[in-house]
Amino acid sequence: MNAAGLATDRQTFSSKDKREIWEYTEFKTRQGGWHKARRTIYSRLIQHGRQLALPGLVKDNIIITNLGMGGQIDEQLRKADQGHLLSAHHILAEYHQRGADELANRALKNFGHEQLPFKRFAANTAWYYLMCVSHNLFEAFKEDVSAPVISVSVYADTIRRQLIDTAGKIVRHAGKLIMKVPRATYERLQLDRLFAACQSAPAMTG
Repeated sequence: MNAAGLATDRQTFSSKDKREIWEYTEFKTRQGGWHKARRTIYSRLIQHGRQLALPGLVKDNIIITNLGMGGQIDEQLRKADQGHLLSAHHILAEYHQRGADELANRALKNFGHEQLPFKRFAANTAWYYLMCVSHNLFEAFKEDVSAPVISVSVYADTIRRQLIDTAGKIVRHAGKLIMKVPRATYERLQLDRLFAACQSAPAMTG
């Protein structure tokens, strides 16, 4: 890593929560068996919270990538208006957020279940696709309906516990079906707003 030590064009990158500050630089690396050099981004932690980090005593990272090397993927990203992802800064940002990808799997498992119920592949495939569609509808419900009451970032079990698993009573009055709930529940969940949102289509954007 002599190239990293000799680099003078160092820049800084802050984590999403601003707790960590990293110093980074980039250069090209070519190992013995490689046909051509690869883009290399070297970064090291220089501050954690209010604590400064001494060089050589903290973790550092090396990312070797083909992004920004003039390949087809560069052109595809630009066509998709994602050309900013070619910069070292955004590559680091995506790297530090890589664990967030697992949250989507966690949300799906929390909504449905981790073990599929059938013995045959085709039946499990159909079940999984239905679970994915249902989960997307659930996410749309959080965005379009329950967002004023419950954060859209919560998982399905929180929605079940706070919204669905609510004591109520269905009665008939004057030819109408009425759901009666305790006043505290009605006010806490703002059920009037939720019902109004359910009865009106969400505004189209974009």
